[in-house]
Amino acid sequence: MAGLARHVDPEELVKKLHDHPHGSHMRGVHTNRAVSHTTPYSSRYASSTELSKFKIPHDGAPADVVHQLLKDELDLDGRPNLNLASFVGTYMEEHGEKLMIENLAKNMSDADEYPAMMDMHARCVSIIAHMWGVQKGERAIGTATTGSSEAIHLGGLAMKRRWQERREKEGKDKSKPNIIMGANAQVALEKFARYFEVEARILPVSAKSRYRLDPELVRENIDENTIGVFVILGSTYTGHYEPVEEISRILDEYEKKTGVDIPIHVDAASGGFIAPFTHAKVGGSKWNFELPRVKSINVSGHKFGLVYAGVGWIIWRDESFLPKHLIFELHYLGGTEESYTLNFSRPGAQIIAQYYNLIHLGFTGFQSIMENALANARLLSKTLEATGWYRCISEIHRPKGQFEYQEGVEPGAIEGETSADYNAGLPVVAFTLSDAFKRDFPHVKQAAVSNLLRAKQYIIPNYPLPPNEESKEILRVVVRESMSMDLLDRLIADICAVTETLMQSDEMDLAAWQPFSKSAEKEHASAGLDAKDKHKKSRQPMHKGIHRSVC
Repeated sequence: MAGLARHVDPEELVKKLHDHPHGSHMRGVHTNRAVSHTTPYSSRYASSTELSKFKIPHDGAPADVVHQLLKDELDLDGRPNLNLASFVGTYMEEHGEKLMIENLAKNMSDADEYPAMMDMHARCVSIIAHMWGVQKGERAIGTATTGSSEAIHLGGLAMKRRWQERREKEGKDKSKPNIIMGANAQVALEKFARYFEVEARILPVSAKSRYRLDPELVRENIDENTIGVFVILGSTYTGHYEPVEEISRILDEYEKKTGVDIPIHVDAASGGFIAPFTHAKVGGSKWNFELPRVKSINVSGHKFGLVYAGVGWIIWRDESFLPKHLIFELHYLGGTEESYTLNFSRPGAQIIAQYYNLIHLGFTGFQSIMENALANARLLSKTLEATGWYRCISEIHRPKGQFEYQEGVEPGAIEGETSADYNAGLPVVAFTLSDAFKRDFPHVKQAAVSNLLRAKQYIIPNYPLPPNEESKEILRVVVRESMSMDLLDRLIADICAVTETLMQSDEMDLAAWQPFSKSAEKEHASAGLDAKDKHKKSRQPMHKGIHRSVC
């Protein structure tokens, strides 16, 4: 997610850094035209002159120099494959990458110019609709988006407009729409409510509800002004699937009693490409268009759809659920297209890559990848709990129907096991220090585990659970396709080594393990907070613009 950034006055910043005892590295910011050079490091930019950062330079710099110096600076980033915080894929097969590179210049808004690409877009919509159980006689309709955030906004807006149309037809007030979601909702869901002026009824989650939307609280909070319920197929906090079918039954009962029809939108950003393929499905219940109350579903192609960042999908079970007045008829560059998106120009290469994955992998290929990811997540979970130092909040490693952590009990392997033998969920491992560990080593802060693993180049976040359970902090690993058994073995060894180091430390030692220093851009341009200051605004309510979420 791109953060807000403030303007930086370069002259003021340079003066400030020059006056600073460590500011001598800023010498020569104002430069003359580059001179000839043999290699990038023999140019003046290697020692006496710095590339311009905050204003476009009067004169440019040689391409090879700029390329090399930017490449060097980007070496300071984390390694994508060791970014175990992210659901977004960091690996694609060579042929898929080639197709993307060959089609980087194609724009999805130029439909008439790129008819083959648009045909692939239409095929993806059809394939995904069938994958989600579209029913006979219904005409599913959908579109690619830049990701699940845009897709959720489109789905939410369609629900709001359908509710407004119904209220207007009935001659009732339509000024107070509300939408239901759990406190574990990803930030995009609350963004929809704030941006499109809908009251967000954010229901607390708890250990009792397994850190997901509580159906009984849904029952207590719906009314005639509820435009819909966001149900999440794969919480970003813990990987839990929310009970779509149970919530659907509650809404069925409510409609039977009141006549008020409340739809469900399933946010399947991650689960939409996992549940259809795994043996576990969603644990025996229904979640997709097999349930009449589910009107729309979104997914991120750039998560478990195995495409690089930049593509999501939203499908409505029938075109009747997408209000006609939201659809634009575009006459552009010689062609006519119908469009319902928040963006106009957007990359087409990801659409082609998505179609490539669907056709290349097929059902069995996706199934193999998702089952492997879940198997590796189970192994990591079981190993962490076997140490006695950690317990898992996520449940995909526990036999189906068993949800509680039992201290000292090691869940064994099941011969010939598949995901169907375990609780359904995303391949996510959410874990915390065990009560026994905290008793024996009260000086060890869980954040230190994350910081020390970062020193080994792993990015494993440590953060509080949603409001109402925020006193508990968890570490989280997303097991993606690229988590091989070799990498998993090394990760387990490094987590154990880091934990043992902390056990042998004292409070003075821990004081030295702090997050990384800030760049000038972070200090002067970013509108956000550092990790050490992350709680300064987090106690403030949503109406003051503060949202705590994980992505």
